[in-house]
Amino acid sequence: MGQATARPTETGVYVLRFRGRHKVRSIRPVAAIALAAWLVFPAPVPAQQAKSYVPTPVQAKRTVPIVAQAGGHAAFTEKLNQNTVTVISGNPNGAYLYLAFDMSAVLDSGSDLRVLPVIGKGGYQNMMDVLYLKGVDLGITQSNIMGYLKKTGEFGPNIEARVAYIAKLYNEEMHILAGPGITSVQDLNGKRVNLSDIGSGTQFSTRLIFELLGIKVQEVNYDQSEGYQRVKSGDIAATILIAGKPTGAFGKFKLEPGMTLLPMPYSEVLEQDYFPAKLTNDDYPNLIPKGSSVDTIAVGAVLVAFNWPRNTDRYRRVAAFIDAFFAKFPEFQKPARHSKWKEANLSSTLRGWKRFPAAEEWLAAHNPERQTVAGSVQVDPTIARTQAAKAAPNDPAEQERLFQQFMEWAKTQKR
Repeated sequence: MGQATARPTETGVYVLRFRGRHKVRSIRPVAAIALAAWLVFPAPVPAQQAKSYVPTPVQAKRTVPIVAQAGGHAAFTEKLNQNTVTVISGNPNGAYLYLAFDMSAVLDSGSDLRVLPVIGKGGYQNMMDVLYLKGVDLGITQSNIMGYLKKTGEFGPNIEARVAYIAKLYNEEMHILAGPGITSVQDLNGKRVNLSDIGSGTQFSTRLIFELLGIKVQEVNYDQSEGYQRVKSGDIAATILIAGKPTGAFGKFKLEPGMTLLPMPYSEVLEQDYFPAKLTNDDYPNLIPKGSSVDTIAVGAVLVAFNWPRNTDRYRRVAAFIDAFFAKFPEFQKPARHSKWKEANLSSTLRGWKRFPAAEEWLAAHNPERQTVAGSVQVDPTIARTQAAKAAPNDPAEQERLFQQFMEWAKTQKR
């Protein structure tokens, strides 16, 4: 018969040529695909051989399509879409993306619940996406953004009623990698400084922090890899990242001659929205000498959702996620998951935020102590511990006593 080839013409019709014969036939694309498969793949197993073939248990099981087991293609499609939630996260520079992946890994249960991580820009843009982007159910943002949006009205009125938090996740530390001649954060005044991607939590919070400190920089916006190279070349004075340590970006960096990981001192003007923190050699062995640490500040990372009315499908989806997330939360704190999960406290409250109703109800139903003091003041244990540490520095026993004393006092106070 000779060798056959098929090629498309400009009209989408395929021309079939048989080498060795001078026959030309035109066939449509569907037929061409079928013919190509017949030409490329070997002929079927002869009947006598096929009779002796017995599929393995796994192969036999796969002969029944999943969609058929679910009651047909339409039913399977409907169920899969009804039980999928999306989480807008971040990029590999920080921790958002890795936590969203952990949510998917721990919570996915086939067609009953699927968590779909989506790469996002970061805190500020994620808040906008939760509010306005179709198909986004959940997002990770920064705790200080609610107070800012209430004050500015950038995303419209009543923002605290339109977006609700599910849980505070962890603290995000500020990282400042500076070039030659920069020894303190005040030295950045008037210099070109990378505030990471536009719309990122780094850009948003660094602007607020520098405003509080009276520092004015010439802002540029690059990803952290390019920011590092520009610090190295002297094009910019520093690159800044606010993300949960250890970050994917800074973990790859090493100090070149003249480079410094700048400290960010904690001061009174930062107390309302930020916490004291440290970066250590364990976090960044290429940036911090063994036995040393760098003082910095941190802001809370929070999981949020649009505050859907109860009688909507979107509320049901978020509520289903919350049931699984809270019930399986101990799985997130195991070694296989990101180390930042160990900082999370589902009961922590956030000043100025309202909790998503399904989350508040789950916590009340599963925490008897919370039910008992439901009418009392809700406090964030992380903030309470921070204040205790400031009141009794270098005295862990006294810090714990003050913390417990304050928590007991809070139970007696009315909202």
